[in-house]
Amino acid sequence: MLGYSPSSAHTIREEFRGILIFVAVVWMVFIADALIPLFNLNKIGLTPRSLTGLTGIATMPFLHKGWGHLISNSVPLVVLLTLLAGSRARTSQIVTSIIVLSGGLLWIFGRGGIHIGASCLVFGLIGFLVVSGLLEKRLVPLLISILVGVMYGWTFVKGILPFE
Repeated sequence: MLGYSPSSAHTIREEFRGILIFVAVVWMVFIADALIPLFNLNKIGLTPRSLTGLTGIATMPFLHKGWGHLISNSVPLVVLLTLLAGSRARTSQIVTSIIVLSGGLLWIFGRGGIHIGASCLVFGLIGFLVVSGLLEKRLVPLLISILVGVMYGWTFVKGILPFE
């Protein structure tokens, strides 16, 4: 099965170092963009059905609109990636697959405009962890993933619905 290790060759400590590096890169990109506004990195986000927007599939998870956006993606990312590291899955393969698949689907079906943020990755991780929690019979990660999904999903819904 894609992304599954036949043995537990990876350790949570090794995986957690990768998680911290990944989230640190997300923060460094945000801080660099904030300190040097000339970069305006958000313009290289994902633009649906645009050839130049294809680069956004890879860049979108690293770009954020503001501190609130960055923090609201960082917390669930650390929690979900840590749960993923505790599974038999190969974290980097799963993360890459989710980014490419969700980014590709957003590029094909997304509404116009530039899309940034790690929401697709967060929701992809939630889905993966719920399914793998069921298949591996891991109750705690399953419940935590569902809880994160409900909490994160509610804030996401509030953000896209036209509330005043």
